[in-house]
Amino acid sequence: MSAADRIARALFGFYMAAFFVYLFAPLAIMGIATFNTSRFPTVTPWQGTTLKWFQELSTDTGMWQSLWTSVVVAFCVVVVALPIGTAAALVLTSLHSRARSFLYAVMVSPLLTPGVVIGIATLVLWRQLGIGGGVMLIVIAQASFIICYVMLMVTARLQRFDPTQEEAALGLGASKFMVFRRVLLPFLKPALIAAGFLAVLQSIENYNTTLFVRGFDTPLTVYIATKVRTGLTPAVNALALIMIVITIAGAVAYEFARRRQAARLGAG
Repeated sequence: MSAADRIARALFGFYMAAFFVYLFAPLAIMGIATFNTSRFPTVTPWQGTTLKWFQELSTDTGMWQSLWTSVVVAFCVVVVALPIGTAAALVLTSLHSRARSFLYAVMVSPLLTPGVVIGIATLVLWRQLGIGGGVMLIVIAQASFIICYVMLMVTARLQRFDPTQEEAALGLGASKFMVFRRVLLPFLKPALIAAGFLAVLQSIENYNTTLFVRGFDTPLTVYIATKVRTGLTPAVNALALIMIVITIAGAVAYEFARRRQAARLGAG
């Protein structure tokens, strides 16, 4: 191996190490702060090891209520965003290049619009129809830009689809609905699952748009922001640590199930 190759490999290794430290160091510090007896979410100074913040989390009804609100909103956003985003992707890929470019620019424009603008515009529009805020308006406001993420992910998947499969199925007498259900939908399944998870994450972490349309309902991000002003405790770290553990466990379980299914298919 030449000196240039060794330098390139060393630089690549340093970059990867720095990337993972940058990515996971804040999560590790946040998790460690959960076990500090200090009333502030910090690791320095270390005042002792405790589990009391998990107990305080279990009795914080406001935080659990806000988490439930965020879960309900995220579920509703997925229900709205997946079919509309998929339909938009199907329409987009069926158009000619010029019309596709124009429609693509129109469809992704919500992603380029600040969340504050989307929140205020949604509130002003729907207030005229008698909806002044709450879970329903949060779902509408968030879905207006989360649909774009679904559309982009499904569109990327559709670019790898072989249209001759549809032609063959139609030639064998299948209806268009059957072709969609038996051919296209299984092909899009990985993109739809990924888009669903992304929609959930985007919904739960959204703050700017949600703040203006929440009404009297308080999602988790708004609740935490309020606690920052009134006094944040490591109970928030405890909740975040539980969510991280659940996420990692889910990813490991999914990968294990995927490899097991691949092994069964290979054996078959």
